[in-house]
Order: sequence, then structure tokens, then C-alpha cells
Amino acid sequence: MEKPLIIMSSITNAMRGRELLRRNGIPCEIERVPKSRMRQGCGYGLYVRGNTAKAEELLRQNGLRVTFPKPFAAREACALAVRTSANPGRSGHEPSLRAAGEIFRARQAAVELFNAPSENSVVFTHNCTAALNTVIKGLLKSGDHVIVSELEHNAVMRPIESMKARGVSCTAVKVYPADNDRTVDSFRQAITIKTRLIVCAQASNVWGIRLPVERLAALAHEYGLLIAVDAAQSAGVVPIDIKDSGIDYLCVAGHKGLYGPMSAGMLIVGSDRIPEPLTEGGTGSYSLSFMQPAELPDRLESGTPDVSGIAGLRAGMDFVRDKGIERIAAHEFMLIRRLYRGLRALKGIELYLPEPEPRHFVPILSFNFTNIDSETAAGQLGRYGIAVRAGLHCSPAAHRAFGTQEKGAVRISPSVFTTAKDIDTALYAIKRTASS
Repeated sequence: MEKPLIIMSSITNAMRGRELLRRNGIPCEIERVPKSRMRQGCGYGLYVRGNTAKAEELLRQNGLRVTFPKPFAAREACALAVRTSANPGRSGHEPSLRAAGEIFRARQAAVELFNAPSENSVVFTHNCTAALNTVIKGLLKSGDHVIVSELEHNAVMRPIESMKARGVSCTAVKVYPADNDRTVDSFRQAITIKTRLIVCAQASNVWGIRLPVERLAALAHEYGLLIAVDAAQSAGVVPIDIKDSGIDYLCVAGHKGLYGPMSAGMLIVGSDRIPEPLTEGGTGSYSLSFMQPAELPDRLESGTPDVSGIAGLRAGMDFVRDKGIERIAAHEFMLIRRLYRGLRALKGIELYLPEPEPRHFVPILSFNFTNIDSETAAGQLGRYGIAVRAGLHCSPAAHRAFGTQEKGAVRISPSVFTTAKDIDTALYAIKRTASS
């Protein structure tokens, strides 16, 4: 196994980091980073002989952040799986068994983090979009009616739009920020005798507005409906309990709040109703039959899995569990409030919602410049080293709800690795951009 190197952004930071860790009783040395691992960084890293996670935390707290926005354990889990794993469930040799064990540990991590019904209820997908498509296209039939919110991502709206050609109808209902009673009533009023499914984001990826998904799940079950929740923007910063919440299908992105790679997502099934598979093929089970297996997870997992992506997602979930979702959310809300108050004091900045608070928002913030469009602003901020998302965020419905469909918005999303100093740097860059 390769040494646990923490890749640094400069040789100066590597030297400062070495001294910092040594002062805190963590032995380490500066070493060259092998070419096979040099995707970014200066070419030097810290070889830590001890608690790598503690070392990374010390470096982050002292402004000596690592190059990548993923935890060290998630990066290493991906790399180790690439080097040592084979196709799981297809052979009895060690690499295949190791891959199967890694995937099962990932299912266990998901069960623990989300209180899922069982390991078999955890289905790995390429991303959250694939999970949503599986639910929407695997459940709805001609004549069915589905209800969504007005804030949905195209991962929901596009598959539903394609289903309209097959006789499915849809109602998009209004969401009232910070008024859960009115939001729930919007959904209730849209229910008809043909309604079969509610699909909604737990939090808007543009505005950060939280929807009361637990109450919506209770509403759905009151009328004999199913509910699918898009947790792309909420998993990792909002506690989610599938059993207690009544969520039938939880669709999860691995690369956001769970700190996994961009190649892994999950569909966690909390209902006895299993969607029809979008893809059928080899599963490593019941191979004598041409019929797709009926039970989970095999029914919805065909073909060679992304073992390295799943391994990284497992390590990311372990990272979130160890840090604590409440602690992560508190840190990110501290940063987003600092950002909001700073933006509110600037001229040339347009804000659309009140200051975010945890009960009704997740810690992201979208805004606009009054004098330049969002994509131009993003390019200018990038010159200061500030990475933002601009444009429509693949959510034109959410932008129409706030009248920003023509210009989009600039979104800032802090993480557990973001510091108050980072926010102040962003505010400086925003001020300079607004006045230029």
C-alpha cells in the first residue's frame, strides 16, 4: 500500500505544515509525490506517521489546506480500489472478494448514516440523476399523475417531461420559504385520484430552501401515495432517517455533502414497491435465468459496478459520520451567515431571501451582481481563486420561481474545509468585482 501522503499546494506550505504537525506531536516528513498521484498540487506532500485525519484537520485550521476538497481517506479509498480490486461477486479470488467486501461495507455505512431498512435496500448508481430516473421511470405508468415542487432540478423535470409522452401528467406546486404549513397545503391541493407519486428536493440546489419532506411523506401516505426525495443538496448537512421519516425512495449524490467522488450515487429504497429496472444484465446472481433478479439490490444493479467510486463514497460517509452532521452543518451555517451579512453590506449586490437559518435552509447562498451577468461574474471571481457556480444550475424551474431565469445567479457553497478566512477573501473579491 502506498504511503498516506497529504498533497500540499506549495513547497512553502509543505514546510510550514511539517513544523506545525511536529509541534503537535505528529511525526511527518516532506516527500515527493509520485507521478501516478500528481493530479494537482506542487509535487510535494507530507508523509504522516500517525493520525492522518487529525493532521489534515490541523492543517485546515491553520490555513494550510490540502489541494483537494475531498477527505484524505476518500481519496485513498478510491486509489486503493483501483489498484487492488476486481469485479465483485463474479470470482473467488482475493481481489474479487476484496471488492465485494468494500461494496458491502459501503452499504453498511449508508444504513448507519441514513437508518435505511437494510444493506439490501441500498442501491448504488452512477449519480443522483440516475437514482431519480430509476424511480420516476420505474414507477409511473400511462394515466398516472405526479406532483413536484416549483424548485426542482432538471434531474426531476426532464424525466417527467419525457414521461408525458407516455401519458403521465404532472403538477408543479408553489413552495413558501419558511412557511411549511402553506407548502404542505400546496401539495395537498394538487392531489387527484390519479396521483401516484410525489417527487421533491429536500433542499433547492439554487436557493437552499428546505422542504418539509417528513410532513410531505406523511401526506403522501395519508392518500396512499409514494414519495421520492432528492437529497443531492441535503445529505451530509441535514440528518435523514428513512425509517422515521417515511421516505419511500431517497436519491443521493455522493460528491456533495457526503464527500465522495463524482462517479457514485445511491438510491435507498424504503418501500416494498421496487421500481422497474432501467438497465438489465449481469448481476453475478441467478445467472442461469434470463430474467432480472426480483430482489434488491440486484434488481437495480446490473453490470460491473464502480468499485473505486463506491469505496470513495464509503470513506466519505464514514468521514461525515465521524465529524457529525450537526457539527458540519453548524460550521457551514456560520460561514454562510458571515457571507450573507457581508454581501448585505455591499453595493451592487442583489439578495433574494432572508438570512439562511438551519430550520428552513441548507448552507448555500445564491445572489447576483446588479451590473454584470452571473457567468461573467463567475469568471472574474475565478481570477481571485474563488470557485462559484453560475448560470441556471440545471434548475430553470427554481429560477423561474424567483424571476432569475434570464440571468441566472451566482452560488457559493461552503464545505467542512472552508474557513472564515476563505469567506472574507470571497467577500473582498466580490466587492472588487461589483465595483469594477
